[in-house]
Amino acid sequence: MSKATTTDRQSPGPHVADSHDVIRVHGARENNLRDVSIEIPKRRLTVFTGVSGSGKSSLVFDTIAAESQRLINETYSAFLQGFMPNLARPEVDVLDGLTTAIAVDQQRMGSDPRSTVGTATDANAMLRILFSRLGTPHIGPPGAFSFNTASVSASGGFTVDRGADKTRTEKVSFSRTGGMCTHCEGRGTVSDIDLTQLYDDSKSLSEDPFTIPTYTGDGWVVRVIAESGFFDKEKPIRKYTKKERHDFLYREPVKVKINGVNLTYEGLIPKLQKSFLSKDRESMQPHIRAFVDRAVTFTRCPDCDGTRLSELARSSRIGKVNIADACAMEIRDLAEWVRGLDEPSVTPLLTKLRHTLDSFVEIGLGYLSLDRASGTLSGGEAQRTKMIRHLGSSLTDVTYVFDEPSIGLHPHDIQRMNNLLLRLRDKGNTVLVVEHKPETIAIADHVVDLGPGAGTAGGTVCFEGTLEGLRGSGTVTGRHLDDRAKIKATVRKPTGALEIRGASANNLQGVDVDIPLGVLTVVTGVAGSGKSSLVHGSIPTEDGVVAIDQTPIRGSRRSNPATYTGLADPIRKAFAKANGVKPALFSANSEGACPTCNGAGVIYTDLAIMQSVATPCEECEGRRFEASVLEYRLGGRDISEVLAMPVAEAEEFFGSGEARTPAAHKILERLADVGLGYLTLGQPLTTLSGGERQRLKLATHMGDKGGVYVLDEPTTGLHLADVEQLLGLLDRLVDSGKSVIVIEHHQAVMAHADWIIDLGPGAGHDGGRIVFEGTPADLVEARSTLTGEHLAAYVGA
Repeated sequence: MSKATTTDRQSPGPHVADSHDVIRVHGARENNLRDVSIEIPKRRLTVFTGVSGSGKSSLVFDTIAAESQRLINETYSAFLQGFMPNLARPEVDVLDGLTTAIAVDQQRMGSDPRSTVGTATDANAMLRILFSRLGTPHIGPPGAFSFNTASVSASGGFTVDRGADKTRTEKVSFSRTGGMCTHCEGRGTVSDIDLTQLYDDSKSLSEDPFTIPTYTGDGWVVRVIAESGFFDKEKPIRKYTKKERHDFLYREPVKVKINGVNLTYEGLIPKLQKSFLSKDRESMQPHIRAFVDRAVTFTRCPDCDGTRLSELARSSRIGKVNIADACAMEIRDLAEWVRGLDEPSVTPLLTKLRHTLDSFVEIGLGYLSLDRASGTLSGGEAQRTKMIRHLGSSLTDVTYVFDEPSIGLHPHDIQRMNNLLLRLRDKGNTVLVVEHKPETIAIADHVVDLGPGAGTAGGTVCFEGTLEGLRGSGTVTGRHLDDRAKIKATVRKPTGALEIRGASANNLQGVDVDIPLGVLTVVTGVAGSGKSSLVHGSIPTEDGVVAIDQTPIRGSRRSNPATYTGLADPIRKAFAKANGVKPALFSANSEGACPTCNGAGVIYTDLAIMQSVATPCEECEGRRFEASVLEYRLGGRDISEVLAMPVAEAEEFFGSGEARTPAAHKILERLADVGLGYLTLGQPLTTLSGGERQRLKLATHMGDKGGVYVLDEPTTGLHLADVEQLLGLLDRLVDSGKSVIVIEHHQAVMAHADWIIDLGPGAGHDGGRIVFEGTPADLVEARSTLTGEHLAAYVGA
């Protein structure tokens, strides 16, 4: 074997390729950024800090990561680019030194009922191959174990033309074995519709009997039913014959002619299943979602017992375990089972599967199971699940971008996450992290602090350098970096208790607990210990309970804080009353919209595979309304000027004088209370940060009538300086007579609580028990749990 020879000669100096050691950003103006220019060191861990809304995500995700993705897309052929999303170039003058960026954000994973932790990480695909090779009896290829694949068979014939008037008919047949349960179609649950929530059966079709959203008497949907010819319009529904009732509820689609127009009539139940039940619940409008929750109950499929799989797929086993059993195991138990398999013919598959499952355990998700619906994961769990595929990657010189990776993590788990970030860096990658937690900021090689405020008061770089430099910088982050909440000297006395008995949802082990009312109660514990199962799964969601969870706000560019919170309605009515016209004129989505841009404020020009170009509408100059509408005024302002106001200014505007509108003022007060006084009323929801959206949702629900508020990690996305304001808000809620129950990991919220319920001691089947109940002072003194140890260290006890 020959070896290359080397010549010992003096190096002429650093190679020119080694000079590209920074990512250079010059003149970034995306969203609220104000000509930001910065150099970020490569192959280092850089943490971006600043108050919520200061521009961190705009710089890291919307500028650096977005431009990297756009440039990669441009390397593909024009044909392939036609199938890709058109990404606009960020508003920035110069971006140099970019590498391939992989963004791992907080976006929830798909909520399709057939999407699970296993399908999202390819672990299910590997298990299907494993059972198709080793399972007995052998039932077929990997598709036979897939709950996304239905069994189908077909047969027929086709004619072969052999020329000279000779033809021959050949018979063909086709079959495919799939693993889908035919009853629930791979969903694991079946829906049962409460007919009393759909219509009033004492009424006839001519009396507008429907209680379904959009099913109004003068609408086309109801007209098709009423004029289909199948029913007597004047006959009460409860008096229908058996055939009429079947046609009304279950009839297959059939063509009918109404007023000379060919239309399709379909039974009410299949129509609802297609229009409402086939959609992701979280993407529904609030009133549609409320209707679905009221009218539809989902129960475990009796045929497959919730496994989603056919009886044939469940009959094949490796030892005593079938694929449904494997997917139902906690991942750490599944990893042990896979380690016990020794079959040389599938060694590469077992090696890859073991690595994937071990990565779950390493990242702190060993308590999950592969059959867990991906839509039920918290934002933090979803983000860590997305990290799985990157942990064993051989790629280097990649830019990894993380959005608050500590979200949803107990202080005990944050060190594990920090180690993973450092591992990615040490492999030669650039790691960019948007973060508020001091524990993660502490591991940074380089810190960039944006601010000084939020929204228009932010968007500038206030500091860049080391952690010690940040401490002495005098910025908002620097001043609050070492903030520590104190244990309350006195706690409130409860006015009653919410009794929970025998709670056994998910991993709860027959929990009995009394949650005190009239106080601030914090439910805590390591990730996966059963906090959400106890609070969301055991507290009845009846009248009087207002639950604010982590589901994201969905909205288009036309949605803004005014439309989302319901503020737009009283504002439109106030304008209409003051000017003697219709309220619809003051909606950019209705009669008052600029006819040129249809109320969007911009004109989009589609350039096929090139990025679409958005230019301000010349007719309305970006104000979204037609000129005649802008002539109407309230308190000296037109509607576009009001929508351009920050919340704080609008609160004063609608609080007194000619524009005084109590209904609008009340909503604006709530927005200011949650720290969103800087947001403009018409700012598109798509430009808000994660923390801003969470607080916008909180402000909206504060108007709900209820005595018990349940909050799920309200500190998500909050800067250290904003946590104090949140604590003040929680105090005001309790002092006004409300009971507040908070699921939270942040030690400042724990220290501020009147009562703490700590679950554990571990995650999954190692958790699900109450390990402490009492005041924060008692928890710190006892130090009997992981939470107690970390809280004691936090307050310096």
